Amino acid sequence: MKIASFRTIPVLAALSLAARSASAQMRWVPLSLPSAPTARGAPAMAYDPVNREVVLFGGFPASGYLADTWVLRGHAWTHLSTPLSPAPRAAAGFAWDAPTQRLVLFGGYNGQYLGDTWLFDGAGGTWTQASPTGSPPGGTGPSLFTDPIDGHAVAFGGFNGMFYQLQTWKWAGTTWQQLQPAHSPSARSAAIAALDPAHGSVVLFGGLGSVNPNNTWLWDGTDWLSQSPSQQPPLVYDAGAAFDESISRVVLFGGGSGGTEQDSTWMWTGTSWRQLSPAASPSPRESFGLAYDRALRHLVLFGGDTSGSLHADTWWFDPR
Repeated sequence: MKIASFRTIPVLAALSLAARSASAQMRWVPLSLPSAPTARGAPAMAYDPVNREVVLFGGFPASGYLADTWVLRGHAWTHLSTPLSPAPRAAAGFAWDAPTQRLVLFGGYNGQYLGDTWLFDGAGGTWTQASPTGSPPGGTGPSLFTDPIDGHAVAFGGFNGMFYQLQTWKWAGTTWQQLQPAHSPSARSAAIAALDPAHGSVVLFGGLGSVNPNNTWLWDGTDWLSQSPSQQPPLVYDAGAAFDESISRVVLFGGGSGGTEQDSTWMWTGTSWRQLSPAASPSPRESFGLAYDRALRHLVLFGGDTSGSLHADTWWFDPR
């Protein structure tokens, strides 16, 4: 897989939302699948473009933490029996690393603030623990995303039980390298960070922090750039966002806001946020998994938490 492909990810031809037929109904669609992971909050979930499957790991059930691995292939979830696995955890970061063709999992929480790094090989369905010589501070809710220039996994932020973090690190294949951008968002965890190949950047929004994180930033592969959108979602944490190739836009759903779960859907246009009005939506929730499944050509959402009530439902987003 060529690294340059992350700068030229093909998108499906689609009309602009403003020009769609009045009869078209944008909506979230609940899926009835033959099997599914158990109800949970804060799973790690990301798409493997080589093996064309969504991968889900862990999360928190009604009690304790989980260490199971599931893949969504077509219209069925499959539980993998992996010979080795990360320790149980929730709220870990998870992102695709193009040069190594592995998914990178970092951090999370299971009663302790974790700082280990694991690599998932979808071809073999195996986990390997990495032994990096350098690493981001361990913690819950780090934002992991794919760099828009070289395709490596990048980590930003997190919370270690005492402090919110604002360091930016890049996975170099065998170790983490700390980057030194000229600018940075304020320290935070539980923010959304989604690769936007249509605009050659990563959009970061919201989260939790000691300093108000109600702002939007872009990562261009070299530096963080503060944005001034004409409108944006309410401050949310533990929301989900991913690039929807069918409309060539990053879509954000849900999240917690001041202790109240949300069910709103927003779209990043490249310069501002725009609220969408789907005809149907998942119930308000936070701490769910969200990824774009290029094989199914839909954003896929799984699980989440609504005031302690955990979900085991699977939805996809149909913007057409």
